[in-house]
Amino acid sequence: MILFDNVPENQALAAFYLLKGKVLEGMDNRGLAADCYKRALSFDIYCFEAFDLLIKYQMLSATEEQELLQSIPTESNCSTEEAQVIKALYELRLKKYHTPQTQIIKSTPLIFISKVNDTSSNDVKSLPSTPNLHITPTSISTPMVMKNNEKNLRKNQKLQIDNQMQVDPFENVAISRFQGSLDFYVAQAEMFYYNCDYSKCIGLTEQILKKDPYHDGCLPLHISCLVELKQSNKLFSLAHTLIDLYPNLAISWFAVGCYYYINGTSDNARRYLAKATCLDRLFGPAWLAYGHSFAIESEHDQAMAAYFKASQLMKGCHLPLLYIGLECGLTNNVRLAEKFFQQAQNIAPEDPFIMHEKGVICFQNQDFESAEKHFNEALEKINKIKKGPIPPTWAPLLNNLGHTCRKLKKYEEALDFHSQALLLQPQSASTFSAIAYVHVLMENYDEAVDWFHKALGLKRDDTFSTTMLNYVIEQWADRQPFADCPEEIPKFTPSKSRNVTIENNLSSVNTGSNMSLTNNETQGESVEMSVDMSLDM
Repeated sequence: MILFDNVPENQALAAFYLLKGKVLEGMDNRGLAADCYKRALSFDIYCFEAFDLLIKYQMLSATEEQELLQSIPTESNCSTEEAQVIKALYELRLKKYHTPQTQIIKSTPLIFISKVNDTSSNDVKSLPSTPNLHITPTSISTPMVMKNNEKNLRKNQKLQIDNQMQVDPFENVAISRFQGSLDFYVAQAEMFYYNCDYSKCIGLTEQILKKDPYHDGCLPLHISCLVELKQSNKLFSLAHTLIDLYPNLAISWFAVGCYYYINGTSDNARRYLAKATCLDRLFGPAWLAYGHSFAIESEHDQAMAAYFKASQLMKGCHLPLLYIGLECGLTNNVRLAEKFFQQAQNIAPEDPFIMHEKGVICFQNQDFESAEKHFNEALEKINKIKKGPIPPTWAPLLNNLGHTCRKLKKYEEALDFHSQALLLQPQSASTFSAIAYVHVLMENYDEAVDWFHKALGLKRDDTFSTTMLNYVIEQWADRQPFADCPEEIPKFTPSKSRNVTIENNLSSVNTGSNMSLTNNETQGESVEMSVDMSLDM
């Protein structure tokens, strides 16, 4: 059956459902729009635009994305080899936080740019969200950015990899076909980002942006890393560049809002983030950052309103639900917080951030055994994801494990966890005071005094450390100098035999002193005689 001239039926139906989905999405009927995009993919596996819209606007959860990838009919539309390549390409775009993953590339590649038409002076550097406020990077494609990308791809600038990249043998062999693609490196950078390895992530995104300064999939990721690392100067330069070139894009004003956000000027941040949401109301990261600008000022109601809007737009993302649960916990609405954390965990069951926050709720409820269980699960997931040292982002998790073990009277384990947290953040006054408090409970007052002094050296106005230090010094002053020390000094009563000995010693001493005095008198007389004789002469 041919609907149009030289157009197969499956392609015509795919185009029809794609257009229908866009219409439904414009009417805010995102559920039916997602169904239409799925139908379009079922008719034509090459309909990448439908797949991109599903992934870009977070219409599906991680599990639904995997089910969609498995349900795509590849046998009827293409050959086996083409099906492997297409599925591998689609798999690079899927979410990377729902299960622990290792990096695709075992060593970070070094990307060289040919000297012809070098655009290194126009580096676009991006930014993230705050360490405890985690913004999900989503790819943003707009007509102007896509045109620029196509123009850059037409250039004869080929990537040269310094060392041949090693592909994980457990990954699909077809992935190796994309090792020269920027999208492949963006997928690797996303994996670094979700593993909280922001230094490696920003190193890779900077290389990508040197090749394509306005890569629409890399910019939000790069901006998120800049926010996490508090690199405001680079973010300022990037925001100015984007505003000058693309003043009508949401990503430009998002960068400006994030710059003001990390500098602590929330009013300006909200102004520019609101403008970003007006330009693209489906831009989820802007809504999350907008909520963060209220959260840092403890305006919980406004923050939750922004997060609820983000959850409506980002159905398949767990972060809005996670942040709503955080705000509920801060307002002491523990039961509601648990419900939102559970909903977030249904979307991303392996996310250690959710496990950590559930442990915090259990700790607030005095359920220390359950809190220890959740904290240990989060730490186990992190160790599976990150081979080697844990990122400094997880220092609060180790400190919370130490607090929980202290409540369970596992003092040695508590000291061990606090020491690990101190290795990640060496200048943390709260960690020093936590170690000191454990030593107080173990009655190691001398150690406690040293640790409290270290804490006060970093934070002089720490009320807890000051109060506890005074208490410990008082306890230390009243402490016995050694074991079995009597409380009072015993009275000394000498025996009779010892008195006789003492008297004999005293008499001998007196006799000797008398003899010495007699000798001294004789010597004095002789001196007087000699003086008189000399005068007579």
